[in-house]
Amino acid sequence: MTRIRIRPPWYLPESLATPEEVFVNRRTFLKQAAVAAGGAMLLPSIGCAQDTTRTGPLDGVEKYPGEITRNRAYDAGRPLTKDTVAAGFNNFYEFHTDKERVWKLVDKFQTKPWSLKIDGACKNKGDFDLDDILKRFPQEERVYRFRCVETWSMTVPWIGFPLKALIEWAEPTDAAKYVSFLTAWKPKEMPTLGGFRDEFPYYEGLRLDEAMNELTLCATGMYGRKMPKQNGAPLRIIAPWKYGYKSPKSIVAIAFTENLPGTFWNDYAPNEYGFFSNVNPGRAHPRWSQAKEWRIPNEGEKHDTELFNGYGEQVAEMYKGMDLIRYH
Repeated sequence: MTRIRIRPPWYLPESLATPEEVFVNRRTFLKQAAVAAGGAMLLPSIGCAQDTTRTGPLDGVEKYPGEITRNRAYDAGRPLTKDTVAAGFNNFYEFHTDKERVWKLVDKFQTKPWSLKIDGACKNKGDFDLDDILKRFPQEERVYRFRCVETWSMTVPWIGFPLKALIEWAEPTDAAKYVSFLTAWKPKEMPTLGGFRDEFPYYEGLRLDEAMNELTLCATGMYGRKMPKQNGAPLRIIAPWKYGYKSPKSIVAIAFTENLPGTFWNDYAPNEYGFFSNVNPGRAHPRWSQAKEWRIPNEGEKHDTELFNGYGEQVAEMYKGMDLIRYH
């Protein structure tokens, strides 16, 4: 049966196309990851989340425990976005499609305890307590440029550790060519105001070499604090040379696959983007140019978009000889 999608008036797709067989394979992954994501769905109903009584997006967000050192090798070359701005302007459709309202709707989202399922073509698989995982990997601060497909950008000091370290610990087999990510879907804690309830949970993917790149970060905090819920607590991925939707939030499962994994926006809007979604000023979105960007907060000035968001030195070799317009 063909599923007909009627897009709501606020719909702003952030993705690309995936073959039908890949979408079917994604169903298998969701079933395998149900242990990690499903526990919260069994909670008694707590009703629809209401606007918080907090007065700011960082109220109540804990300081990051211990001493965190900034890695000076990762300097964005731009002034930092103000912390309350970065924490108060978020795409997180599981809560709301209004970016400036998301932080007001996350109070009932429970992020502790949290487990991470590691599965697929790897040796060290299973369900792991996130706190136990974090004890294995030293955390550091890195300042990254962050670019949204909607043409806005930020500069954020993330706290975390290289995804490469987690992958090496999982010991992928020779069959592993891609890494897929599944995010939390807790419908009793996420009001999803604006639509998409039937589409969740959110899922994304990277090629293995992209996931192993030095820049790709498992982020657990920002601005010297633990990760705010609206920014993807307790664990998200940051791949700063790609558009922001390739950095999935609130991850509950990681799987290593031999075949190209499906991704949320690929499956929803197959005419919008390609799998890689690298920041590219020369490849316009079907409905707007990507040649310029504006930095949050919007002061009216637009800036030139840089290929790979300015991280070409670290990532360009992975795409050597690739047609970056065709394979976008």
